[in-house]
Amino acid sequence: MKKAKIEIMGMHCASCASNIERSLKKTLGVKSASVSLLLKKGTAEIEDKVSEEDLKKAVARAGYKATKISYE
Repeated sequence: MKKAKIEIMGMHCASCASNIERSLKKTLGVKSASVSLLLKKGTAEIEDKVSEEDLKKAVARAGYKATKISYE
């Protein structure tokens, strides 16, 4: 397990954040996800098999753009 920090562009309301969170949680290998509208960032606890591309696609499915992903 590792933790991914995702910077997200395009959010403007709480509904935006919850849509992204829901999309991340539906991604195979994502155990938990949390998105902050104020910080314009999200975090996800993921299995090692989850790629950066998987996370970007999950954010894009919700209609937003992941600009930077880093890991802890």
